[in-house]
Amino acid sequence: MAVSMRDLDPAFQGAGQKAGIEIWRIESFLPVPVDKSAHGKFFTGDSYVILKTTASKSGALRHDLHYWLGKDTSQDEAGAAAIKTVELDAALGGRAVQYREVQGHETEKFLSYFKPCIIPQEGGVASGFKHPEAEEFKTHLYVCRGKHVVHVPFARSSLSHDDIFILDTQSKIFQFNGSNSSIQERAKALEVVQHIKDTYHHGSCEVAAIEDGKLMADAETGEFWGFFGGFAPLPRKTAHQEDKTAEALPAKLFRVEKDQAEPEEADQLTRDLLDTNKCYILDCGAEVFVWLGRSTSLDERKTASRAAEDMLQSLDRTRSHVVRVIEGFETVSFRANFGSWPETSQVAVSEDGRGKVAALLKRQGLNVKGLLKSAPAKEAPQLYIDCTGSLQVWRVSGNEKQLLPASDQSKFYSGDCYIFYYSYPGEDKEEYLIGTWFGKQSVEEERSSAESLAGKMVEAMKFLPSQVRIYEGSEPMEFFAIFQSFILFKGGLSDGYKNYISEKEIPDNTYSEDGVALFRVQGSGPDNMQAIQVEPVSSSLNSSYCFILHSGETIFMWFGSLTTPEEQELAERQLDIIKPNSQCRPQKEGAESEQFWDLLGGKTEYSSQKIGRDAEKDLKVKEIFNFAQDDLMTEDVFILDCHRDIFVWFGQQVDAKIKKQALSIGEKFLERDFLMEKLSGEAPLYVVMEGSEPPLFTRFFTWDFAKCAMHGNSFQRKLAIVKNGGTPVLDKPKRRAPVSFGGRSSVLSADKSQRSRSTSFSPDRVRVRGRSPAFNALAAKFENPNARNLSTPPPMIRKLYPKSGAESENGKPAQKAAAIAALTSTFEQAPREPILPRSLGGASKPAPEPNHSEESMSSRIEALTIQEDAKEDEADDDEGLPTYPYERLVTSSADPVTDIDVTKRETYLSGLEFKEKFGMAKDAFCKLPKWKQNKHKTCYATTG
Repeated sequence: MAVSMRDLDPAFQGAGQKAGIEIWRIESFLPVPVDKSAHGKFFTGDSYVILKTTASKSGALRHDLHYWLGKDTSQDEAGAAAIKTVELDAALGGRAVQYREVQGHETEKFLSYFKPCIIPQEGGVASGFKHPEAEEFKTHLYVCRGKHVVHVPFARSSLSHDDIFILDTQSKIFQFNGSNSSIQERAKALEVVQHIKDTYHHGSCEVAAIEDGKLMADAETGEFWGFFGGFAPLPRKTAHQEDKTAEALPAKLFRVEKDQAEPEEADQLTRDLLDTNKCYILDCGAEVFVWLGRSTSLDERKTASRAAEDMLQSLDRTRSHVVRVIEGFETVSFRANFGSWPETSQVAVSEDGRGKVAALLKRQGLNVKGLLKSAPAKEAPQLYIDCTGSLQVWRVSGNEKQLLPASDQSKFYSGDCYIFYYSYPGEDKEEYLIGTWFGKQSVEEERSSAESLAGKMVEAMKFLPSQVRIYEGSEPMEFFAIFQSFILFKGGLSDGYKNYISEKEIPDNTYSEDGVALFRVQGSGPDNMQAIQVEPVSSSLNSSYCFILHSGETIFMWFGSLTTPEEQELAERQLDIIKPNSQCRPQKEGAESEQFWDLLGGKTEYSSQKIGRDAEKDLKVKEIFNFAQDDLMTEDVFILDCHRDIFVWFGQQVDAKIKKQALSIGEKFLERDFLMEKLSGEAPLYVVMEGSEPPLFTRFFTWDFAKCAMHGNSFQRKLAIVKNGGTPVLDKPKRRAPVSFGGRSSVLSADKSQRSRSTSFSPDRVRVRGRSPAFNALAAKFENPNARNLSTPPPMIRKLYPKSGAESENGKPAQKAAAIAALTSTFEQAPREPILPRSLGGASKPAPEPNHSEESMSSRIEALTIQEDAKEDEADDDEGLPTYPYERLVTSSADPVTDIDVTKRETYLSGLEFKEKFGMAKDAFCKLPKWKQNKHKTCYATTG
């Protein structure tokens, strides 16, 4: 069904013919176009029709229609907006998806058109609104709830611990971060602050961030509370009417008959229930779909829309999202409610194949998303094991197990493996559990020994016990309940761990009672409490936990501001186990002593939210509409779905344990096919880390490399940008490896004790590092003067495909030739030694004449590069160090060499003499561990 453009409202003439956004305001029940300069400005007393047109790569146009209803708009205007939306859709071919948007409860898709937010203004066309520019400035208070920005009364009672508030004053904008808000929410709110600053203050006003709970810690905090008459504790948040959102309900299908919604009886929803000659309403609670059969008339479609509105009015659910879909163009969320949906040959709505960022991982209890919002207290989960049984624990050392005394069986070390045997009363018989626990720093040999020993124990008991394998950091609740008071120390006591750190020359950080140690205390009660040793630095602190800090007999107990008396009691109980019969000094957050901070190396920023656990293995995703680089948060994981290619992007502050699951996350996304795109399970899957994004990934964004180089969490980064006037502030430029798009590149990783020998080549320059000074001077004369030095920050814009050859400028060949003549003449006058080994070709050739062509000079440079590489195999003399005979370098020499590094005498030997004395080349010697190098030097010094 279609409507002729001739019968269409004149305001809609020519609509949807090119990509972009078009907006009409309903005035006297008729649509009036809104100028582009006013797009994003909505008034609470009006209703609007919004058309979003998107062009695919093939040139086909796709339409999304929205009608927005202000909170003060009249029922008649709202109805007119709904009817005009249906008419416009019919004129566009009847394929558009239509959305009903209610102020304060808009869909994320709608809000994505007006990033970072919309802030509706009071008034409307019917009440004769005034332009804000003509009015005197008024202080406003806004609350950011998810992606919605809502104007609230300017009063202390509007503030809460759970949300983020923006106070817009004439000279300064304050962002108040509730203590229970997440880092990502705070970062997104800063985008709103920037929007207010640019829109209402012409980009020139101060910005201040106020942290909930810091009282009057600084002048800006005091200034903020001064607007509210001074500081006072905030009350607990109560549910406001505008906070309530519709809940998801089991889907119910209604058939529209004579302006009424009649229930459709069916045991299961299937596609066969939908008749092309009728209209239907699918009520899912938070979303209500109006399905329009392709053979229905315009009047029938209008009737179905009114029936949906009337149904929501009668159910007092006016804030539910209403989505109208046309037969053959149903959305994924609509089709997902049906048990079966047949495949069709219809062109998919998303035929342009553009990439979609489809994923903010939401794993219950997992620290993937960074600092999550505090959840209300929940009942303790049920344990499926009796905790009154008998426990024995062994530490694995080498190939043996050592029984721990009862006083030490709950004290584990991160570098060790343990075996535990637990017997407990079951429902009708005695139950047995044999388990292994692997510390994060434990060695593979002892893990294998633990598995073998535990298997033998199970076999000895005729396989009656259950068996479990547990890794540090992924312990189930039942494990902690068995041990009741669990303490995890750093380091290890086993032979395997001690041998490993000795061979690798790794410092031993095993816990010592006399050293400095910091423990985080957690748990649900005296029968389930843990003390985890963490790095003794202030960034390890967390406002949601209690900590024990000791340095010898000096003991502090730190109470986070968000901890309860019960949690503080757990810390005291754990202290009696870690440091029995000792006195401690309590430290409340915000009132710490200088000695406390000195032990932690000084005060720095730290977290305030609960540390999550890896409890939910399921993958949940949420589509990001009209995505941009700013949507990528450093604490989160995102998936860029390009249909043919899938990218899994990890922020720098995502937990390392989750980073290791990159491929499995991408595989799950392909397997689930959330957007029903018929993704191939064999689609290329890329893992991209923040700061190392390749052009394959960045091409889908307007990319700013400076933002990737910023330090801190998402909030800290965006706060720096807002305060700096929109320019990213870099703490320290990161050195990047050279990038070449002309061919393959390889990176060789060597031991840190070795000298750098990396080489880079591009069509525009030759640069060899780690060569003789004379050769570097020669090569420098041929470098492109515009080329970037490797020690400088990378350019902000690169050409993806550089030209295969550099354009020559007037005079340059002559300059280069002169440089070669001058430099190579020094080689001829006083050659130190042949450039080429005899095996590669004899003595060096005479220098080329100054009138040689640039092509021959380039060949000469390339030949020198090969010669220098060949020379490296002979010796390391090319670093500019002088060489001396062995007799002058030994400590017993009668004529010792002066002015050398006496700790590295061997480096002054020539390559041939080094191999004669040590039996190996210098390169091979440098790769040896330090202790082996010393052993060789002692041995050959004695025999020499």
